[in-house]
Amino acid sequence: MRGHAFLSRVLQGTLLLVFFYVLASASAAQDTSWQTELAAWRIQHAQELQKPDGWLALAGLEWLDVGDNSFGSAADNKIHLPAGGPDHMGILRLTGTTVTLAPPPGGFPQGFLTDGKPAQAGELHTDPDHDKNNPRMTIGGLNVYVVHRGERFALRIKDAKSPTLTGFRGLKWYQPNAAYRVTAHWIPYLPPKSATLTTLIGTSYSQPVPGAAEFTLGGRKYRLEPVQEDPAVAKLFFILRDTTSSTTTYGACRFLYTGFPTNGLDQSGDLVLDFNRLENPPCAYTAFATCPLPPQQNRLKIPLPVGELRYHHR
Repeated sequence: MRGHAFLSRVLQGTLLLVFFYVLASASAAQDTSWQTELAAWRIQHAQELQKPDGWLALAGLEWLDVGDNSFGSAADNKIHLPAGGPDHMGILRLTGTTVTLAPPPGGFPQGFLTDGKPAQAGELHTDPDHDKNNPRMTIGGLNVYVVHRGERFALRIKDAKSPTLTGFRGLKWYQPNAAYRVTAHWIPYLPPKSATLTTLIGTSYSQPVPGAAEFTLGGRKYRLEPVQEDPAVAKLFFILRDTTSSTTTYGACRFLYTGFPTNGLDQSGDLVLDFNRLENPPCAYTAFATCPLPPQQNRLKIPLPVGELRYHHR
């Protein structure tokens, strides 16, 4: 009997060791998978920035005056495009809240396209503070489009030969830290509320806030509110700042994009906040971007020493 009891205890101990080994192996595999996904995301993020029409290509933001605004590389234009482009590309006519495109004397230059089709005179659609659907005017390595900010309109200029793009030498990151990958409790706002976001250039605009993400870090609870930029896309946009902004990260803010909570926006659920994916706003790379600033409730008084560091031209 004693022998059987001893063997039973040995077997139980062995099973416990096997259980903890399997548990540790699963945990290690999960951690490896998370770090692999994070590394892939960082590579993709850098690639997005380096596209010919990415944020590193941003080479100008020229405000339109009421009336005619000629644009091209020649000195007699109101808006000067980078050298190498056509001397006279077109005329942007601002009347009230409408911007129309007209040809310069002699007609549009050959190869000038609007959303991939030969340019034609007509009104240019502009969404206030959202540029996704605004027509892109392209020729060679130039990509320009009109943006609407507050009561003002501007021509945003992207150049595939921009010094910011050609001089890119990579991004800098904190080391991954799983402690800053947290599962937050999603608190829906029914109905959603609206937040007014201020930008670095002093304009403001409203965005829907569908709820709040409440999480625990270092034994304390915090709450962040995202906005929903596009109702057609299952993505939440957190604009936030922490105390590292005064030392190692971009001073204005950083961005964090996530998917939807487990049970959707209108029900309580869980939402993973991986602060290792905190990224710089476009304003960190170029002076020609117009970036939103974090609302007061998203200004954390703690450090988040993960994610993207300040960008320096090296």
